[in-house]
Amino acid sequence: MIVSICLLVFFGCGLNFAQPGDESYVSKTEFDALKEKLENLETKLRDTEIRQINSDSQIAELKNQERTKVMFSAAAGGRGAIGPFKTDTTLIYRAVITNIGGAYSPSTGIFTAPVAGVYYFTFYHHAGGEHRAILNLYKNNQFIVRVADHPSNDHADNGGNAAFLQLQQGDQVYVLLAYNSHVWGTGNVTTFSGFLVSQI
Repeated sequence: MIVSICLLVFFGCGLNFAQPGDESYVSKTEFDALKEKLENLETKLRDTEIRQINSDSQIAELKNQERTKVMFSAAAGGRGAIGPFKTDTTLIYRAVITNIGGAYSPSTGIFTAPVAGVYYFTFYHHAGGEHRAILNLYKNNQFIVRVADHPSNDHADNGGNAAFLQLQQGDQVYVLLAYNSHVWGTGNVTTFSGFLVSQI
């Protein structure tokens, strides 16, 4: 824009001071042609700037999506049975297998969403048959899904469940071991996993 204004002023001055026959003389037709070329160049420059801004924005968005990787998998760990307890208890999966993004806390058993998005969670258990085994997946204080196995004469029970959850940043997801329930920790057979499917 500044270049075109300078050129227009320059050519305008040339028109004022030059006379036909002078080397610096520019006819009105030539001036109009030059002006049109400058306007075309300005339009192309504006289009290029807009494309550059859009490209920068898309690159920034892709980099942000690349940075936001969230996935974890953890096992209850320990030796023998966990529970039964007299009240519902947040099950703490202490044996972290992977925790990309650091959203799962092995000290509390709680996953906290770092970004808004759709997440996928799975939880599995192994337990002896002498007690019931009931695990409930919660989002904040809201019950989502359950896996349950009641006392039986067999020696082992297994089960699992899964859910897609739409979370806002800061939402918490965890597994409650129901009162008078137990699961087995030895051998990493009781697990809790999740990952970010898509940001929203």
